[in-house]
Amino acid sequence: MSYLEQLDHDLKEAMLARDETRKRTLRLVKAAIAYAQIEKRTAGDQTATLSDAEVLQVLTKQARQRRDSIAEFSKAGRLDLVAEEQAELAILEPYLPRQLDAAEVRAIVQQAIADTGASGPKDMGRVMSAAMARVQGLADGQVVSRFARELLA
Repeated sequence: MSYLEQLDHDLKEAMLARDETRKRTLRLVKAAIAYAQIEKRTAGDQTATLSDAEVLQVLTKQARQRRDSIAEFSKAGRLDLVAEEQAELAILEPYLPRQLDAAEVRAIVQQAIADTGASGPKDMGRVMSAAMARVQGLADGQVVSRFARELLA
């Protein structure tokens, strides 16, 4: 079952169960996917159908937005909004692939450093490019960047 089919199915279930948080979150995700399809169509591709990889990118972006919002709301002391964003993030997480742990990310960055022949912080761009190509949605870019900076220093 594709991501779009799964989202449609889960949205119908949320509507039947009258689960307002789940319904609202899934509708927001579907709207983001529709927006991505429109962007793709205006970029010249008239098929306007997103692949599963493109839908996964939208889902990852939505989850990242929730994580960023949680951090900002926590700083501001808005615990009510933190709880709302955490609930939405919990709904999105089952659609995302398993995230790599710190040791796996560190190993990927070390391999990228070895492959690119990086010797210092000036090579950060090449290392990030190689590492992010291997990670592809399995780890947050900020985590990869932190390990790259640490290992190149």
